[in-house]
Amino acid sequence: MTQKQSTLTRTGIVALLACVCCILWGSAIPMIKTGYHLMQMDSADTASQIVFAGIRFTLAGLLVLTFTSIREKKVMFPDKEVLKYAIPVCLAQTVGQYFFFYIGVANTSGVKGGIITGLGNFIAILLSCLVFRNERMTVRKSAGCILGFAGVVVINIMGNSLDMGFKLTGEGFILIAQLSYGISTVLINIFSRKVSPVILSGTQFTMGGIVLTLIGTGMGGHLGNVTIGGVAIIFYLAMVSAVAYTLWSVLLAWNDVSKVAIFGFVNPLCSVILSALILGEVRQAFNIGSLVALLLVCTGIYIVNHKK
Repeated sequence: MTQKQSTLTRTGIVALLACVCCILWGSAIPMIKTGYHLMQMDSADTASQIVFAGIRFTLAGLLVLTFTSIREKKVMFPDKEVLKYAIPVCLAQTVGQYFFFYIGVANTSGVKGGIITGLGNFIAILLSCLVFRNERMTVRKSAGCILGFAGVVVINIMGNSLDMGFKLTGEGFILIAQLSYGISTVLINIFSRKVSPVILSGTQFTMGGIVLTLIGTGMGGHLGNVTIGGVAIIFYLAMVSAVAYTLWSVLLAWNDVSKVAIFGFVNPLCSVILSALILGEVRQAFNIGSLVALLLVCTGIYIVNHKK
């Protein structure tokens, strides 16, 4: 075992880097909502939100490819083989997932969006077991999925500051986004055995970002009030995708999936805490309904990813 392998397989190092990824991902929802506010985007301005997403992911893809080129000390330009696999991943993940995600985030609270986003892992497991047949469905996985969906039910019916209903363009769109995420996760799992997952990600991010930007622009969208703060947030969100995905991919390259994925339960926790701190949603983050829902989601993720 090389020194690099030894370092990246230490539990402490895995925990530290995985938690950094979850903190970055957890900060995405409140930062997106802050970006909307700074650029004076109305929650009904779907076209501008899509442009916002498109620019973010185009930049994220370029950052991933640049980072990989620096690491490999050569220009990592995607070839025909990569493009063949990147197109379906691009349609499912960047275009499909974030088209609905950005609109959904604008029409629900950061806390609810963060917890619902945690369901992406369960949907990916269900698709892998029942649709793509890549693995067997077990009692442990079923229990985890049930707990996760129970968390979504709780977050919608409990809490004094939470609405009792279910809004299609809010919570509904975020759920659709997680379905797209689940499909893309299974596709990446299959395609990454054929090409580099990092190059695949950078390519599909760039392609998907360009498509989203063109769709949003064609619908009449624009960034609106472009400020230094707004541009900084777009760059930060691009870095979130580029850095977090690259770190996660490196960890998966040197460790068992279960050893890395177990730390995914930190993601919804970070979303709730950061939403409370950044957006001022303290009542939603710390009332009994949100805390119970968060506990259910985190317990479900733990059960699904834990071997014993």
